[in-house]
Amino acid sequence: MALSPTLSSGRPRLSRRTSRRLAADAGLLVVAAAFALPLAWVVLSSLDPHAGLRVKAPSSLTLDNFDAVLKPDITFTPLLNSLILCGGGTLLTVVCAALAAYPLSRFQSRLNRPFLLTILFTTSLPITAIMVPVYALFVQVNLIDTMQGTILFFAASQLPFAIWLMKNFMDGVPKELEEAAWTDGASSLQSLIRIVLPLMGPGVAVVTIFSFVMMWGNFFVPFMLLLTPDQMPASVSINEFFGNRGMVAYGQLAAFSVVYSTPVILLYVLISRRLGGGFALGGAVKG
Repeated sequence: MALSPTLSSGRPRLSRRTSRRLAADAGLLVVAAAFALPLAWVVLSSLDPHAGLRVKAPSSLTLDNFDAVLKPDITFTPLLNSLILCGGGTLLTVVCAALAAYPLSRFQSRLNRPFLLTILFTTSLPITAIMVPVYALFVQVNLIDTMQGTILFFAASQLPFAIWLMKNFMDGVPKELEEAAWTDGASSLQSLIRIVLPLMGPGVAVVTIFSFVMMWGNFFVPFMLLLTPDQMPASVSINEFFGNRGMVAYGQLAAFSVVYSTPVILLYVLISRRLGGGFALGGAVKG
């Protein structure tokens, strides 16, 4: 008789816990479906000769949509422009972020925190709010409609958050390792290149992927700064699939989207090993 209250109180508690878990699983499934359905539409519509807005299995599979978009003026040239712009901007961002984060991480100053808060604040500024003065500046310095000018602006727009990320990763590398290198005659730049950056490989990989993805999907910046059609990246040329009066080639749009997503996926696959590993500091510093 003494066990009945425990059992009677335990069953509702167990059922309540189960119901909460089922509700959480259902919520996660809804969120997963919200992400999976657009991806399913892209894949299925790229193989459907009669693609529309609905997610449906194609009645017959075809590669005609890919044949229609895999042409130099439609896909290859814009993709090459995107690789030049985003690759150059990412390289410049990572290099400048490493050089800027190193003194912030290694040297203490009362200005470090205000500087970090300032650059973090700049990441919250909407890009549309600064495009008008940037456009006027680029006209004055003859950087409008140039690949190098767009690369510079790409790097400048991603640099504040890249510095913040790089500095946080760099804080995880013990300074004692650099001090040992300084004792052997290495300079600060040599210790940064040969010790700090190799040990914070996952951090560099995160900054690289983040910067490249943000540049790769940017439509507004190249649309404003580039005027020549031959210099337009794929993020802008995809607008050509939206015709007049609501006429859209959905199958070709989906096929182009698949090709357009391939470089980002390949970049992630290539450096995913760096993301999976931690900082190689085990046993490096003895207490």
